[in-house]
Amino acid sequence: MESVEKYFASFAPEIAIIVTQVSSATVAQAAEAHNVDPDQIAKTICLKAGDRVLLVVAAGTKRLDNRKFRDRFGTKPRMLAAEEVVEVTGHPVGGVCPFGLPSPLPVYCDISLKTYAEVVPAAGATNAAVRISPERMAALTDAEWVDVCQ
Repeated sequence: MESVEKYFASFAPEIAIIVTQVSSATVAQAAEAHNVDPDQIAKTICLKAGDRVLLVVAAGTKRLDNRKFRDRFGTKPRMLAAEEVVEVTGHPVGGVCPFGLPSPLPVYCDISLKTYAEVVPAAGATNAAVRISPERMAALTDAEWVDVCQ
């Protein structure tokens, strides 16, 4: 979470990290902890597309559509193992977010996030998150909008 705190201090000091007493590692837990619809949880998925590692941020209950992903990236998505996710993002599974990464990764925001004016992505720990508009999150992370979910 420290890298995420530093990130927001530098790039968006007006955004506060919300730390909860309960885990928000799953979409259901996060929705309950933050009192929002499960699709307002902006889950970050760490994937490999060929030899490229990338992050896809999508609405909480949405699933990747393999065909849409292949059409967009030219290959089938492969989930990274938990250890690989930590190594690449510096965040544990359940706390993965597109902020405060040890080195830049391509970030893609799925259009499923555009349903809400505010979404709640994790903030580097399994009990930390932020409230942010999807557009602001995409702008801060230099994300590209894609349609890769069902």
